[in-house]
Amino acid sequence: MGRTILIVEDEAPIREGICDLLAYHGHQPTGVGDGERGLTEALTGRYALVILDVMLPGRDGFAICEQLRAARPGQAIMMLTARGREQDVLRGFECGCDDYVPKPFSLSLLRARIEALLRRATPIPATPARASNTLQIGPLSLDLDNLRARVGERDIELTSRDLEVLEYLARERHRVVPRIDLLREVWGYDRAEKLETRCVDMHVVKLRRRLAELLPSGDSPIETVRGVGYRLRVSEDPAG
Repeated sequence: MGRTILIVEDEAPIREGICDLLAYHGHQPTGVGDGERGLTEALTGRYALVILDVMLPGRDGFAICEQLRAARPGQAIMMLTARGREQDVLRGFECGCDDYVPKPFSLSLLRARIEALLRRATPIPATPARASNTLQIGPLSLDLDNLRARVGERDIELTSRDLEVLEYLARERHRVVPRIDLLREVWGYDRAEKLETRCVDMHVVKLRRRLAELLPSGDSPIETVRGVGYRLRVSEDPAG
């Protein structure tokens, strides 16, 4: 089934090319050419995915991403930009994007990464017939079926990518998870071994900081195993 996708890109040939690509594959794209309209459309519309350029007239993509993430924590966001330096990529993830694609790009790779992000953004329907699959990490309660998180009686705001990372680490909690596994299983890169990227490390650093702020202990349950990957400390197994 096609998904609604917003493309905020000021270069008309690129914007129209992406819209044509998405429409050809059954999606419902909407193209916007400036930052102010892009932010308004992203906040007022209902889109499965928002694709943002960085250098936009009116308001840059970093600012849009930050405001959109604050307003809609679960929104899937992809940055698509010519600014591919490491500090730009890091800033994009710090602003809350789920993926960062530098220009120039191939249409086939772009489509693959869009489809991977859309799969992760698709809500998982609850199954009334079975018990809730909940992982308790101290005061942090993670609903693995519905990808929701709570601390005590309070719902907490985590991004869809944050929850995907926690879900995968929880599922693989009896081992140290290599970064390449997270790239393949959470970020959706089929040939992760051929990529040189720090997106996993940068995202986990941000997630650990967020969890440390939210949890009463002031400590994150995600442990870094130097040279290997990550491991999740849990207090008890999921029920059910």
